[in-house]
Amino acid sequence: MNNVNEQQGTDSLTRLVLRQPDDWHVHFRDDAMLAFAAPYTARQFARAIVMPNLVPPVTTVAAGEAYRNRIMAALPEGSAFTPLMTAYLTDEIDPNEIETGFKNGVFTACKLYPAGATTNSASGVTDVRKIWPVLERMQDIGMLLLVHGEVVSPDIDIFDREAVFLERVLGPVLNDFPALKVVLEHITTEDSVQFVEAAGPNLGATITAHHLRIDRNAMFQGGLRPHAYCLPVAKRRRHREALRKAATSGHPRYFLGTDSAPHPKHEKESACGCAGIFSAPVALESYAQTFEEEGALDRLEAFASEFGPRFYGLPLNEGTVTLNRQPQELPELMGSEEIPVVPFHAGETLSWRFAG
Repeated sequence: MNNVNEQQGTDSLTRLVLRQPDDWHVHFRDDAMLAFAAPYTARQFARAIVMPNLVPPVTTVAAGEAYRNRIMAALPEGSAFTPLMTAYLTDEIDPNEIETGFKNGVFTACKLYPAGATTNSASGVTDVRKIWPVLERMQDIGMLLLVHGEVVSPDIDIFDREAVFLERVLGPVLNDFPALKVVLEHITTEDSVQFVEAAGPNLGATITAHHLRIDRNAMFQGGLRPHAYCLPVAKRRRHREALRKAATSGHPRYFLGTDSAPHPKHEKESACGCAGIFSAPVALESYAQTFEEEGALDRLEAFASEFGPRFYGLPLNEGTVTLNRQPQELPELMGSEEIPVVPFHAGETLSWRFAG
């Protein structure tokens, strides 16, 4: 279905038609922020895996149903978008609750946050062995595990936490649960690329738009740049280059997950700024720009629209979306006076524009 116009050579392309993609990792938050953020994702994507790190987190079937209802209420009238809900794993979570939510179609997957790893993760797992019974149940019923792949030990440098997680946590999980399907989310390192490619067919990985475009220098150019701060934090340039090569390679176990994560401007620009980059308004345009720079626009559709659903065992979307080659300057600020949000690419001009 991938249509990159009839003309030859990417420099001459004026239109890009893709099978409608899905976002396999997004944060909507709740309340006013949910009402602001969700329509941007629903505008471009048919489905999205919605993160459960609310306050309190989504740990029960009832909480998952209630959050899904709030998301649906926040969407524009007539929207065909489908939120795919996840359960937030804790040390004490009940395997029966997880199984009930999965079999009733409420939970698509479970999310593992190491306690303290990122926004609203204080209730996360303190030791992965405490959830061994849950992982065993998930393996038995065919439910996916989604992983924030960082250790949180204070003695481990923040730029090394993903690599250490692979060795200390993910490796043992994959060894002990060989039939469990796992998504290593928002990978940021060459180490993760090598780990995924050496693993078997049950390990996939999402790659964000922003980790394909920024490295850690972006946080320190001319001073502290809080709007380039996310978790996992952006790494050295060689890691970014490894991600770009992986995303555009056509490897079927890499797929799109924006990790779009809005915060109000004042909460990013504070003494203890929040982690997260709000990429939803121009997610596809950003990915398209990267794929074009890598000479791989013909591989964007598979990465954005095919590999994810196939890994999850879901049908491909039937509809299409169109991007036009049309310069698009991003505003410095979006939202409202109540929730002003600085978007990804703020003040920049992108080569592509989403046309619907």
